[in-house]
Amino acid sequence: MEIGIDSFAAVPANKSISNAQAINELVERIELADQVGLDIFGIGEHHRKEFLDSATPLILAAAASRTKRIILTSAVTVLSAADPVRVFQNFATLDLISNGRAEMVVGRGSFIEAFPLFGFNLNDYDALFAEKLDLLLQIQQNETVNWSGQFRAPLKDQAIYPRPMQEKLPIWLGVGGTPASFVRAGELGLPLMVAVIGGETHRFRPLIDLYKKAGAESGHDPKQLKVGLHSLGYVAESKDQAVADYYPGYAEMFTKIGKERGFPPVTKERFDAQNGTLGALLVGDPVEVAEKILRHSESLGGITRFTFQMDAGLTHEKLMKAIELIGSKVSRIVKNTI
Repeated sequence: MEIGIDSFAAVPANKSISNAQAINELVERIELADQVGLDIFGIGEHHRKEFLDSATPLILAAAASRTKRIILTSAVTVLSAADPVRVFQNFATLDLISNGRAEMVVGRGSFIEAFPLFGFNLNDYDALFAEKLDLLLQIQQNETVNWSGQFRAPLKDQAIYPRPMQEKLPIWLGVGGTPASFVRAGELGLPLMVAVIGGETHRFRPLIDLYKKAGAESGHDPKQLKVGLHSLGYVAESKDQAVADYYPGYAEMFTKIGKERGFPPVTKERFDAQNGTLGALLVGDPVEVAEKILRHSESLGGITRFTFQMDAGLTHEKLMKAIELIGSKVSRIVKNTI
């Protein structure tokens, strides 16, 4: 199982730190993740004041120059509001800079700011994604493309450059809890990245079974149908320390987002329930967190990748320590157990 980190490049809670310093510290964390043996680091895409990740490939390219082996990916690219040609060019270029370590996870996005920003109608939410995913996959497979659709000018015998170093640039499909998205990934034979940020993780098993069934019925090799899991988590030397570090920022962030979406404020009781045996949160000491990753994998029928999302108002120093613990302890326990 691959173990890694996802970040949304959160604006630092400590206002004495500039955004420039925050970006540089993020690149330092990616460099450390590489050094401690983590497999993957992903950067999200948002267009909000709270995050600095609107130009994901630029951050990943900066990290590529300071790392040697770690996979660099998006988490996720909001494909619905992007030009698939430009997305491919950006990540193909990243693949060249990193000597073949680029991937992307594409999705529709859980935030909607990109749609008005780039002139798209939110009513076309799914149609935009389906069409643009079709074009992106054609570009992935073919150097010269013939394509036409509803939302973009057609391409006639159009060559797309540069091509990546890898024979085929890996593209994962990022999903939440919509059954149709799982089926789409299966029918296309794409690896699946499941974001589980609340509830009980094992409840996603029927959706993953749906994905694998759709993939098998579409004639795809079961080995091709990989499943990754992205969850909120954080690791410290003890569980008490991890909760004390993580909860305040988590409560502030999700209370704010919940207010926008009509959800009630976060409570400590609800947090503790989510951080329990079956809950989606993985906040604790290295052994406990590793064991929970293994339980989640078993309950979902086996996962090939797990990524932590730790943006919750934590300082650079605490995040660096967590990355060190995940690399030196959590990852080793997981991989030695499987």
